Amino acid sequence: MTPRSLRRPLLLILLAAAPWAAVQAEKADRGKPLSIEADQPGTLDLIKQVVVFNGNVVIAQGTMSIRADRVEVRERADGHRTATALGSQGKPANFRQKREGVDETIEGSAERIEYDSRGDLVRFSGNAQVRRLRGATPADEVTGAVITYDNGNETFSVQGAPAAAAAGASAAGPSRVRVVITPKPDASASAPQ
Repeated sequence: MTPRSLRRPLLLILLAAAPWAAVQAEKADRGKPLSIEADQPGTLDLIKQVVVFNGNVVIAQGTMSIRADRVEVRERADGHRTATALGSQGKPANFRQKREGVDETIEGSAERIEYDSRGDLVRFSGNAQVRRLRGATPADEVTGAVITYDNGNETFSVQGAPAAAAAGASAAGPSRVRVVITPKPDASASAPQ
C-alpha cells in the first residue's frame, strides 16, 4: 500500500477509537459507530495524529455525547489518547454518558474538559459542574473550579479557585467547592407492606 492509500484506514482507526468511549462507558458504547458533526471544517493530521473540529461540535458514540465549540483529539506514540473539549463565551463544553449496568448517567460541564485514556481520567476546569443522575433525577452534584473524575477508582476530587484568583473576577470558577450527595432510595421502604 502507498502512504496515500493508508490514510483513510488510519483515519477510520483514529476516529473509531475516540478517547471518550471509556469514560463511565457502557461497554456496548465501545463497539458503536463514532459520529462527529461541526459547523466548520475540521482537520485530520495523520502524521501528527491530531484531529480538530470547531463550531458547535457534537460527538456521539452509543450513550456518550460531547458538545463543545472546539474539540481536539491526540494520539500519543504509546497508543493512548488525550482529548480536549473547549466551550465558548457563555456556553460551556458538555459531557454525558450512561454508566454500565445501572440506570445512572454522569453529566458535566465546564469551560474546558480534558480526557486522558492512560489514566482513565476526566478533568473539568473553569466553572465546573458534574452530576450523577439516577434515571432522570439528579442524585449527586459536585461544583468547583476544577473537578477530576477517576473512572477506574470511581472517585472525584474537587478544587476551588486559588484565593488570589477568587478575590477578583475569575474565569477559573468559584473559590469554594460544593458537593451534594443524595442517599439511595431504600428499596424496602417503597415495597408494599
